[in-house]
Amino acid sequence: MGIVDLLVSVANWLWGLPILVIIIGGGLYVSIRIGFVQIRKFVYICSQTFGKMFQKAKNKGEISPFSAAVAALASTIGASNIVGVPVAIAIGGPGAVFWMWAIALIGAGTKFVEVTLGIMYREKNEEGKWLGGPYYYCKKGLGGKIGAFLGTFYAFFLMIELIPSIATQAASATSQVVALGMNQAVVGVVIAIIVATVCIGGITRIAKVTDLMVPLMASLYLLGAAIVIIVNIKALPGAFLSIFEYAFIPHAAIGGFAGSTIALALRWGAARGVYSNEAGLGTAPMAHSNAEVDHPIRQAMWGVFEVTVDTLLICSFTAFAILTTGVWKAPGANENAGALAQDAFTSVFGNAGSVFVSISVFFFVLSTIIVVVFYGEKQSEFLFGLKFSKIWRWVYLLATVVGGLGINIRTLYALTDFFLAMIIFPNMIAVIILAPKVKQKMDEFFNTPGKYYLADVEAKKLKKQKKSNGNS
Repeated sequence: MGIVDLLVSVANWLWGLPILVIIIGGGLYVSIRIGFVQIRKFVYICSQTFGKMFQKAKNKGEISPFSAAVAALASTIGASNIVGVPVAIAIGGPGAVFWMWAIALIGAGTKFVEVTLGIMYREKNEEGKWLGGPYYYCKKGLGGKIGAFLGTFYAFFLMIELIPSIATQAASATSQVVALGMNQAVVGVVIAIIVATVCIGGITRIAKVTDLMVPLMASLYLLGAAIVIIVNIKALPGAFLSIFEYAFIPHAAIGGFAGSTIALALRWGAARGVYSNEAGLGTAPMAHSNAEVDHPIRQAMWGVFEVTVDTLLICSFTAFAILTTGVWKAPGANENAGALAQDAFTSVFGNAGSVFVSISVFFFVLSTIIVVVFYGEKQSEFLFGLKFSKIWRWVYLLATVVGGLGINIRTLYALTDFFLAMIIFPNMIAVIILAPKVKQKMDEFFNTPGKYYLADVEAKKLKKQKKSNGNS
């Protein structure tokens, strides 16, 4: 057995019971400790996120809470939303979508805690830029030799994990450009050049690019997927039923679908859910830590916003487009799972649908790589210093080019899953142990008279009274 085969086998085992215990079990524990705030305060969270999307940063050189969230969202909205979801359905069946949703609901609480910790333990580097994330909340929050070890372990393996992850994203994008008659390798080089140009400007330039790119590309993709679903609206009830039914019973082989077990549905749904919304990975706090914000809990709400947009909206729309069109059952679907979204859009829009998906994947991937290169630089900076991080950036740019050479996407996903497991464990250990500290911050945010939540509630009441007086 070669090294790649060994890593794939280990990845498949890790993404069984071990990851489920730490992600679902740990996520449930964390959600209980914070009182399921992601559900209980969801309306308020929406008012503070969706309702304040266009609020600007007060000070020059800093980024707004929304910009920090969009930068993090740029990382989560990637090829997995368009390519990874169909792969999960092709291997795990419709039931994989259920487990993807379950992971999202639990993961929203996990990400809430992660972002809070990122703000609580952040610090500035020699250039005056904020640094935050698992390395810091392990090292400073847990403290001692264990905290230092877990933080260093996390930073090292994330630094390595991003190499196959970036190659996966690039392979997903470049494999789609065939529909546009373009050379895959050339597109990989183009992506690398664009990423280098943006990342050299640091988080401020990254935020400016993602502020423009992410809302536009997400909106257009959701609109296109909605049209596909509406055209096949009669199949929607059956798609819903199959998601819940086959989450708990095996699905027999049908057409081009080879059949699946409950274990496969759970494994692929969980993996794609975590890989897509990044809850439990600890990556999002690195972007959120740069936000100008009055309290850690206020920024944590944007973590819930991310999971909602990424998984409960974009991934779900992709899943329903695949299921309602029936392309996942077509001959050859299992072998060509990554192209199922193209097939679904083509069934409604013709060749234009294939082009639309190719362009969407390109921009989704571009935004993701831009942000994860920044994440990788921060890990190398933690470990080896600022100068080394600027050199290490070029390793990721090379991975972008290599990914454009047409490497097998399934193998890349499996390698990525292996290294993801390596960073999930230290991050989740820290998140679980430090959850009580987040609860203390929540009590401060929600219960301090005249400030934060209570000030927002009072301001809302005054606004209603003024409106009522104006109408009377």
